[in-house]
Amino acid sequence: MSDRNHRVLRASATVCAAAFACLTVPSAFAVESQPPRPAVAENLPVASDVRVAGDGKQTRFILDLDRKIDIRTFVLANPYRVVIDIPQVTFNLPAGTGATGSGLIKAFRYGLVMPGGSRIVFDLTGPAKVEKAYVLDAANGQPSRLVVEVTAVERSAFKASPVTNEKLRTTIGSDDGAAVVTGTVSPPKPDTRPVIVIDAGHGGVDNGTQAASGENEKTLVLDFAKALRDRIEQGGKFRVVMTRDDDTFIPLGERVKIARTNMASLFVSIHADALPRREGDAQGATIYTLSDKASDAEAEKLAEAENKADAIAGVNLTEEPADVADILIDLTQRETRTFSNRFARTLANEMKTVARMHKHPLKSAGFKVLKAHDVPSVLVELGYVSNKDDLKLLVSESWRSRTVGSVATAVDAFFGKRVVSSGPSN
Repeated sequence: MSDRNHRVLRASATVCAAAFACLTVPSAFAVESQPPRPAVAENLPVASDVRVAGDGKQTRFILDLDRKIDIRTFVLANPYRVVIDIPQVTFNLPAGTGATGSGLIKAFRYGLVMPGGSRIVFDLTGPAKVEKAYVLDAANGQPSRLVVEVTAVERSAFKASPVTNEKLRTTIGSDDGAAVVTGTVSPPKPDTRPVIVIDAGHGGVDNGTQAASGENEKTLVLDFAKALRDRIEQGGKFRVVMTRDDDTFIPLGERVKIARTNMASLFVSIHADALPRREGDAQGATIYTLSDKASDAEAEKLAEAENKADAIAGVNLTEEPADVADILIDLTQRETRTFSNRFARTLANEMKTVARMHKHPLKSAGFKVLKAHDVPSVLVELGYVSNKDDLKLLVSESWRSRTVGSVATAVDAFFGKRVVSSGPSN
């Protein structure tokens, strides 16, 4: 598995928790959230978007950046807070950002704390610890991201982030003048968790199928894929990579490359089917695996339609690079197909407990997006947007939550007890 995208970077100039244990953040250096600036300071990293999601047990903070930066986190009490010290950043965020949060983070503030240094402060709802804190490389059209995961702890178990190993020495101003403090930083730990790639089908100019009432497949499957990502990440056992997390067109070959580049242990492509009126009606979810020969005419027709999706964005399917040709040659590897079929069966068993399944839920065909020769892969058709009952489920948040839960359970079952949470931590 690649470690380069998942290291916790060594901290830059910062302050250790012990130096602040008795402070509530001095007024001269209280961090205030900054409104967007009309101009970006030259050569400074730029923060362009922020998201907070989670519940009272675990909450995730994500900050989009235009480049990687160093980070340092620690926790404070009275009141409970998480402090993230980073190099000076231009916060190009809407006014009012951080006034409200989610889960354990009731609000957050950000801004310049000293020349060359910025700070983000989470106001917590109660005692918590920083479970993970890391910065991801920009990749596959997605920006670099600062990710901090906070987990609730009992009041009696609360303590400042442990500080060991490499020493830091930092001078920063305070109400009483310059104060010199020393601290230490833990070395980064490699993220050895299996990678799950979630592929939301279609996107951008490629709407996919469309319901008579106007709903597009690309939007329905993206909502499902993001909910699935959040559910899997909550467990902490796996690292999730999305082929797209917005309305962007990604060629099919590129989706395969994303899985292989990230050394994925599993690839799950999410779609929603439709039948033309003249071909009758069909309903229920179907799970497809790769096969040189389609399991039936419907599977063959669907694979042909999906494989032509690149033509919508002007991609020439006849001029594939050599590495894709190599993938086609290596498709005969039995082990990957065996694992793909095993996961498909596990997934069908889990999904049938909460979702309506097709009368023949397990099928196979020559889907290009499943052609990573060394990554177990399945394509899930959540239902038929052409069927009014299926469509009603596809737009239902409660159905989505139940079905997402069943897929996450199948992922856990597929990997079994061998997988434990071992992601990057402070």
